[in-house]
Amino acid sequence: MDAGAASLARASRIAWGVGLLLLIVAPFAGVYPIFMMNALCFAIFACAFNLLLGFTGLLSFGHAAYFAASAYATGYLVRSAGWSPELGVLAGTAVAAATGLVVGLIAIRRQGIYFAMITLAMAQMVYFVFLQAPFTGGEDGLQGVPRGMLFGLLPLANDLVMYFVVLAVFVAVFLFVIRIVHSPYGQVLKAIRENEPRAVSLGYNVDRYKLLAFVLSTALAGLAGSLKTLVLGFATLSDAHWSLSGEVVLMTLLGGMGTFAGPVLGAFTIIGLQNFLADRVGSWVTVIIGAIFVVCVVAFRRGFVGEVLAWRQRRKGSDAPR
Repeated sequence: MDAGAASLARASRIAWGVGLLLLIVAPFAGVYPIFMMNALCFAIFACAFNLLLGFTGLLSFGHAAYFAASAYATGYLVRSAGWSPELGVLAGTAVAAATGLVVGLIAIRRQGIYFAMITLAMAQMVYFVFLQAPFTGGEDGLQGVPRGMLFGLLPLANDLVMYFVVLAVFVAVFLFVIRIVHSPYGQVLKAIRENEPRAVSLGYNVDRYKLLAFVLSTALAGLAGSLKTLVLGFATLSDAHWSLSGEVVLMTLLGGMGTFAGPVLGAFTIIGLQNFLADRVGSWVTVIIGAIFVVCVVAFRRGFVGEVLAWRQRRKGSDAPR
């Protein structure tokens, strides 16, 4: 590793350490814990989506379906069946993964806009199932989901305890995604993203690799939905709406597709804007976020983190001896 690469790695570790420290001290610094937990849940959701889009090159327009499937499953099992929160989260994540497997088997053999449209169509079917099914509460959703006791020991009704549980899950998911991307499997995913015909010519079963990536992404998206249900105490149809699928695309692109920290930053930006602007501009918040997206696409297509990394790369190139 040359000096430039070592310096970049060191700067990245420092930045991640500072970010983690800020997350740890946030609830003690007067930041509303519910907001932070909600943002962390969507950060997990965005990391899951980025694994599929940023590192595999598959654009799904229906990821809200898996987020909502897990949210409803966890909410129903914890509230109505009396399951403990950890079992409810595991079951919800499994439901999301199973749903992703079914959709993936149908969609994964298609590419580009055809893949995106199949995922959107399947997500709309899931939405109408949640609208009509008797156990989902219809338009009212599932209300009054208790947080319960984690492993029978930790009272999740305490916001501070719940916050650090969500933070621990977020850190675990973040490290898990990094491990996947840096593994031999992750290198194959990158090869598929860059040149799928070449990956096929090298003997890789690309459909199998893409299907596993799709299921992993949907499982992590489901984990985010389950945690969000426990944090807020409800699951609603908005969790399954196509607009939420669009929001996670925006989070990923705004922060930086194909980067690790980008989706996290994008999630915090979008959730922060929604919370800050909702009481001030009402429904205009959607217009403002749309305008931000347009500016992002026009001015910095790599996203916040992507532009910073590109700038550092250019600087490194300009400082190299000639």
